[in-house]
Amino acid sequence: MRLPRGVGDAAELRKSLKPLLEKRRRARINESLSQLKGLVLPLLGAETSRYSKLEKADILEMTVRFLREQPASVCSTEAPGSLDSYLEGYRACLARLARVLPACSVLEPAVSARLLEHLRQRTVSGGPPSLTPASASAPAPSPPVPPPSSLGLWRP
Repeated sequence: MRLPRGVGDAAELRKSLKPLLEKRRRARINESLSQLKGLVLPLLGAETSRYSKLEKADILEMTVRFLREQPASVCSTEAPGSLDSYLEGYRACLARLARVLPACSVLEPAVSARLLEHLRQRTVSGGPPSLTPASASAPAPSPPVPPPSSLGLWRP
C-alpha cells in the first residue's frame, strides 16, 4: 500500500531536519551556559581564566549554589507593592541621573542642579505624580513598552 503523495515527503523532510534542529538546540543550550558562566563566576569572586574549561554540570551547580546563598529578600517570591516598586525604581533612576548628568555637558550646571533638586523633591513627596489640574492639560503619556522578558523567547 502506498501513502498518499505528500505524506511520505513530510515525514522524510522532518527526518532529514531532525539532526539540524538538534544541532541548533544544543548550540542554544551551550550559548546560554556560556553566558551563565560569565555571569556567575564574577559574582562568586572566581577568576574566569582559572575556570575556562568547566563542565556544564559544574556551571549549573555553581549557579544553584550562588542562588541559594542569596538573602531571602533578594529571592523573595512576593512582589513588592506597586508604590514601593515605583519609589525604588524612581530612586535608582535618580541616583543614576545624579552620577551621569554632571559628567555630561548637555545642560548648564545650574539647570542640571535645578533639575536634580526638582526630582529629589518628587522623591520626598513619595509616590507617582497624581493627576492635578495643572497636569491634566498635559498630553497623555505613551503606553509603556513591555519589558523584553514578557514578550516571550524568540526562537527561529
